[in-house]
Amino acid sequence: MGLRSWFSRRKTTTGTGASARVVAAAPREQEPLSPEQVADLKAAWAELAEAAKESAVTGFHACSRGGRPWQEDPASVRSMAAMLRSFPAEDASIEGAPSS
Repeated sequence: MGLRSWFSRRKTTTGTGASARVVAAAPREQEPLSPEQVADLKAAWAELAEAAKESAVTGFHACSRGGRPWQEDPASVRSMAAMLRSFPAEDASIEGAPSS
């Protein structure tokens, strides 16, 4: 058996057919938000915008889990705001650091 045939060999599996393939679940239809949920989401986005202005962070990227985008979940948006608040502003002095 040469090296080329070793790379081109496929594993043989027993008892698996076409039905054993993993298929990604189709995205579920999202139900519309109630007026209270929309208001809560807008308030969460306002908190995130304020936290972004106060922090030294210039950008971020987040991914969704659980089939619902993080941008549509007030708790996730508030978590992002809390994370941004944990970064000090550029002009704020860092505690314990000597001033120069």
